[in-house]
Amino acid sequence: MTDIQTPVDEAAETPAAEPGKPIAWPLGLAGVALVIVGSFLSWSYDGRILNDLSINFYPGGLQILAIIVALLSLVLLLAEKGPLVRLGSWLDATLGLRALGTGLTLYMVLVLIAISVESDGLINVNPGGYVTLAGAVLIAVSAWMLPLRQLRDMSEARLPAWMEIASIAALMAALLFVAAYALGLPDAWSFILCLVFVATAAFGLFRSGAMTFVGHAGQRHRRVLTLAAFVAAFLFPFTQNGDDTNMSIAGAVLVFSATAMGLNIVVGLAGLLDLGYIAFLGSGAYVAATLSTSAFATIDWKPPFLVVVLVGACVAAVLGLIIGSPTLRVSGDYLAIVTLGFGEIFRFSMFNLDGNNGPNLTNGPNGIPGIPDLEVFGFNFGGSHTIAGIELTRFSNYYFLLLLLIGGVILAFARLNNSRIGRGWVAIREDEKAAEAMGVNVFGLKLLAFAIGAFLAGLAGTIKAHQDGAVSPDQYIFLESAFLLAAIVLGGMGTIAGVLLGATILKLLPEKLRFFQEYRLLLFGLLLVLMMRFRPEGLVASRRRQLEFHEEDEELAVEVEEERLAVGEAK
Repeated sequence: MTDIQTPVDEAAETPAAEPGKPIAWPLGLAGVALVIVGSFLSWSYDGRILNDLSINFYPGGLQILAIIVALLSLVLLLAEKGPLVRLGSWLDATLGLRALGTGLTLYMVLVLIAISVESDGLINVNPGGYVTLAGAVLIAVSAWMLPLRQLRDMSEARLPAWMEIASIAALMAALLFVAAYALGLPDAWSFILCLVFVATAAFGLFRSGAMTFVGHAGQRHRRVLTLAAFVAAFLFPFTQNGDDTNMSIAGAVLVFSATAMGLNIVVGLAGLLDLGYIAFLGSGAYVAATLSTSAFATIDWKPPFLVVVLVGACVAAVLGLIIGSPTLRVSGDYLAIVTLGFGEIFRFSMFNLDGNNGPNLTNGPNGIPGIPDLEVFGFNFGGSHTIAGIELTRFSNYYFLLLLLIGGVILAFARLNNSRIGRGWVAIREDEKAAEAMGVNVFGLKLLAFAIGAFLAGLAGTIKAHQDGAVSPDQYIFLESAFLLAAIVLGGMGTIAGVLLGATILKLLPEKLRFFQEYRLLLFGLLLVLMMRFRPEGLVASRRRQLEFHEEDEELAVEVEEERLAVGEAK
């Protein structure tokens, strides 16, 4: 939000604004009314597509999403001129309306395209779809006619503590509802439209400043925010009615997130480019597989699972030390090439440890199938359990275990990030020579970053082996390391929420959009290019890196201005 941000006189009812067109506000109200009315009408003649949008006066899920965006627009319109005008002195209603109107228009255009594609022509679009589209266009047009306002600093905004806590709880509940609804959508078009809705609502709330207020409230109530997030995640399996499909995806997302969080120590904090990190996840998985009671396991020692977890994590950490000790003398592209080679060496070693080319530890390309489900303290993770009348299947059981793991990983990352060790890693990332000159043990901290990151990946690998029921070398290819690195770059290096968001996006989207499988790498590359161009600090930027990018932009602006003045003087 670049237009906001100088405080105004507290005595003023509303901040000063440039004059807008008088027709803008009633035009926006008319757009909201059309969207709501159109959403209660039928959008599609064919009831077999998009979860049946063919019934009048009974909105389907996608129609309800359009109504939600319309109601958010109504709140901002009333904050611009109406009973909520005092709220408008804090929120940038105009920028929020522009985001909501533009996003809703895009949403409706995609709805019409989906109906046309799925039912062979626009002739199958019923009048309700066109009425809603017209309303979305009116909201967008009115938003661009409204004036921009000069706003107060949102960090000054205060509400009673219970209201701020309630806003945090409401946000977490909304995220839980949207996640449950999106994963329950049966077709790809509906899922894409739900993603567009989420992006529209989030962008509108951010542009209006509402999310800025929630962010400041979260900073003031960090423990409440953390607890609310974990409660929402804990309740997710209870929204699935015993469905294994979505819970298996959720479990895979948590494994991917825990692994990415370990890599975030190496890349995000220490600034070491590791392209073979998936090998540490694989080492933990293979340790768990070989020590399991599978008929194909190659080691006779069968310790309890808690011992297996520690052994797998320690083996991964030792591999991190082995690869780090001789290679951390190099940096940048050279380190990336060496770590890439290590990842491939690990994969081919798993192929060759089959009893023919080496000792029989991994059964070669066949891997180790038939890994039994965990049984810890008498609790069988492979069985179904009923709580409050809701069935929780094996994937739900592993989901809860992985949730505990991700909580521990997040705690470890946060403690390290705020410690003297974390500050040393950041110093190495920013300027290795300067850090060494200031007395930082550069090599020792680099090696520690590799060992701790590998340890966390090994923890995740031991659980992943039992959740998947099998391990094989093909699961740990270079592309998986690339996606882990992309999750960090996409979400925001050095952050917790950003990496979790990036990992969720990159693991969830390929599962739900399988008809894009052939274009997966193309979309993946395009996404990274767009991120590097428009938001290089990531979706959730760390404060430190955000300040660095702003300082670079200011320095560039000064250089351009000086060059312009010099050219003018020369002429």
